[in-house]
Amino acid sequence: MSTARRALVTGGSGVIGSAVCRRLAAAGHHVYVHAHRGAAQAEDVVRQIVAAGGAASSVTFDVTDGEATRAALEAVLEAGPIQILINNAGLHDDAVLPGMRPEQWHRVIDVSVNGFFNATQPLLLPMIRTRWGRIVNVSSIAALIGNRGQVNYAAAKGALNSATKALALEVATRGITVNAVAPGIIGSPMTAGLFDAKAIERLVPMNRMGLPGEVAGVIAFLTTDEAAYLTAQIISVSGGMA
Repeated sequence: MSTARRALVTGGSGVIGSAVCRRLAAAGHHVYVHAHRGAAQAEDVVRQIVAAGGAASSVTFDVTDGEATRAALEAVLEAGPIQILINNAGLHDDAVLPGMRPEQWHRVIDVSVNGFFNATQPLLLPMIRTRWGRIVNVSSIAALIGNRGQVNYAAAKGALNSATKALALEVATRGITVNAVAPGIIGSPMTAGLFDAKAIERLVPMNRMGLPGEVAGVIAFLTTDEAAYLTAQIISVSGGMA
C-alpha cells in the first residue's frame, strides 16, 4: 500500500467523483468528499467508504465563491496539508452558441476555471512544503475534439488543460505532478438517455460507453508514487475518440 495521504475530491458526490473517492480511500488515503448542492450524496459516499473500512469526511462549499472556498479549505488544512487534489467539480449547460444565454456561458466557465483556481491556490504552498503532491484535473473530450452545443464547456475544459500544463511547469521541481484526465462518453444517469446504441457505435471506436471506474482507475494511478515522472499530460479516457 502507498503512503497514506490526505486527499480532496471536488464534486466528489457525483458519479465519477464518488468513484474516485472510493478508489483513493481503498488505497489508504483520507478522502475529503466535496459537494456543493449534493451534501446528502457526499455524506452517502462517506458512509460507504467508512463502511468499507476507509477514512473519509465531507466538506461543502461553492467552488465559484472564492472567500467561502478559502475559508472551508483553511479549516481542512488545520489538520494538515492536502497532498492529493482532484479538481472534478464541473457542469455543463448546453446550447448552440447563437442561442446561448450569457449566464450559461459564464456559469460553466466559472465552475471549471475559477473553481480550479479557488480550490487549488490555497492548497499549493502547504503541498509544496511537503515536497510531494498530486493534482489531477478532470477535463473532457469536448476540449480535445469539440462538441456541438458545448462551446462553453469546451472552452472551460480547454482552459483547464492549459492551466494544467502551466502549473505542472511551476511545481515540477517540488515533487508535485499536475495532469488532466479527459473522459469521453461515460455511463451515468445523466448520459443514459442521450446516446443510443447507434450513436455510440458511430462516435466511439470501442462501441461502448466508458465506466466511471475506468476513469477513476486512471486518476487513481496518477496519484501514486509510480506516476512520479508523469506530469503536464492530458490523458483521454474515451474509448479511442481522441
